Amino acid sequence: MKRRSCLALTTLLAAPLAIAAAGDATLQGITENLPPLNYQDEAGAQGFSVELLRLMAASAGLRLALQVLPWQRAVQAAEASANSVLFSLTRTPERESQFQWVGPIAQRRILLYRLASRSDLAMTQLAELGAARIGVVRDSAADRQLQAAGLRPGLELEHGLDDATNVRKLLAGRMEYVALLDWAAAWNLRQLQLPYGTLQPVMEQDSTRSYYYGLRPDADPALVRRLQAALDALKRDGRYDRLRQRYFR
Repeated sequence: MKRRSCLALTTLLAAPLAIAAAGDATLQGITENLPPLNYQDEAGAQGFSVELLRLMAASAGLRLALQVLPWQRAVQAAEASANSVLFSLTRTPERESQFQWVGPIAQRRILLYRLASRSDLAMTQLAELGAARIGVVRDSAADRQLQAAGLRPGLELEHGLDDATNVRKLLAGRMEYVALLDWAAAWNLRQLQLPYGTLQPVMEQDSTRSYYYGLRPDADPALVRRLQAALDALKRDGRYDRLRQRYFR
């Protein structure tokens, strides 16, 4: 099963999900380590998308349980759970029919970075990559986009488990470039107590997508509407913007 990609969903329950009233079932929020949107620390699940979903569930009158797992395990857990919400998902045309969507959560802006100290690297388009390598999270939307552009895993692409792993690989000289969300780059450098200027953006890979919450195709449409209405209300009353400013300033 590919990350944020084709969910075969072969284990779906035959009957549609039914949540007739608030509290009938616990919403299973399932996510991965993608800070600052979602991640795990010693206090449990954290991040902008996590806090936002907590507010939405409370507003909609739903109980919420959260799990943070490696992405492929998160996908499998979402497939197996009737009341699952998988996040943060990049909404792409190939995924459109694979989920019922609630969002958007936030814009997704992927940049290719090099170390600022590597002034010898001057790529401005993928055709100029040459023998250099780009670090990217395995099976991510960015990975699939780079592969669609003709880049090959193990050759032009260096796969990592998550952004933190790829940043450490870049610092260790295991590749020349890394694909990162702009705010994820800043967050990971802060964790390493390094200045943002440690990384130099060289080109924008993609800024046309946004992140969403994804519910299973058999989820009760009424549940999807309740969650979307809760999110819309948070955006209208200012709580969404106040939460966002805590993570994206």
